[in-house]
Amino acid sequence: MTTRVLSRPEPDIRAWRPRQGWGSAAFDATNAAVLLALCFVTFYPFYYVLIASLSDPVALMANRGFMLLPRGFSLEAFHRVWDNPMVRSGFFNTLVIVVGGTALNLALTCCGAYALSRQRLPLEKAFMVLIVFTMFFSGGLVPNYLLVRDLGLLNSRWAIILPFAVSAWNLIILRAAFNAVPKDYEEAARIDGAGDFTILLRVYVPLCMPTIAVVGLFYAVSHWNGYFYSMIYLSDRDLFPIQLVLREILVSGSTDSMMTGEAVGREALSNTIKYATVVVATIPVLAVYPFLQRWFVKGVLTGGIKE
Repeated sequence: MTTRVLSRPEPDIRAWRPRQGWGSAAFDATNAAVLLALCFVTFYPFYYVLIASLSDPVALMANRGFMLLPRGFSLEAFHRVWDNPMVRSGFFNTLVIVVGGTALNLALTCCGAYALSRQRLPLEKAFMVLIVFTMFFSGGLVPNYLLVRDLGLLNSRWAIILPFAVSAWNLIILRAAFNAVPKDYEEAARIDGAGDFTILLRVYVPLCMPTIAVVGLFYAVSHWNGYFYSMIYLSDRDLFPIQLVLREILVSGSTDSMMTGEAVGREALSNTIKYATVVVATIPVLAVYPFLQRWFVKGVLTGGIKE
C-alpha cells in the first residue's frame, strides 16, 4: 500500500505586494508634493527667462504678474544678440577655453591619478596630504595674480587655463576609480611588454571612461560658467568669454550697442535682450548634458568606490 503525500503549493512571491497603510500613503503623497514643488521652484526661473526672451518687449514690460506663456511673440531680441560682435567673439573665446582647457585638464588629471594610484610611488601618502591640503587652504587672489603676472600670462587665454589645470577634488575622484580597477589587468599588460603610458591609455582609460566623462563634464561646466578670473586677468575685450559679456549686459546694462536707432520701446527691448542673452549663454551646456547623463550616476559612484 502506497502513501500519498500532499504538499502545500509554493506561494507566488512575484504576486506578493506589501500592504500599504494610510500612513505610508500619506508619506508618499507628501514626498511627491514636496518634490514637485522643488522641481517647479528650480525649473520655473529658467522657464520664465525663456518665455520672456520670446515675448513681445512692450507686452512683457506691461506684465506685472505670474506668467506661464509668452506675452506675444518676437525674436527681435535674439536677432539683436546674434548681431552683436561681442557675443560672437565671446562664444569663440569660450569655446577655445572650454575645449583646450578641458583637454589639458583631463590629460593632466589622468596622468596624476594614475601616478597616485601606484603603490610603488615614493611618498604617495605625502603627496596626497599636500593635495588635500590645497582643498582647504589656498594662496589667495593676490598671490595668484602676482604669479600669473610674473609668468607673463596676463591678458591671454593661458591665464584662464594654466592656473586651473588640475582640480584636487577631480584628481581624488579619478584616483579612486583607478584604484578600483583589478590589478590583474595591469599584470597581464606588463607580461605582454606594455609600459605605464600604454597601460594608462589602453587599460585604465577605457575601463574608467564613465568617471573620466563625468570629470570632463565638471571641468567643461566650470570653464563655461567661469567669469571671475577672466574679469581679473583679461583687459582686452576681444578675449572676453561669453560669461563676461553676459555680465556686462546684465550688471552694467550695456545693451546700447544692440539698439542703434531705437527711440520707442528702448527700455522694453533692453530687458528682452538681457533675457535672450541668458538663454543663448545657457543652451550649449544644457545641450551637452543629455549626451553624458547616462554616464553621470555610474561615473560618480565608480569614482566613490575605495578599496
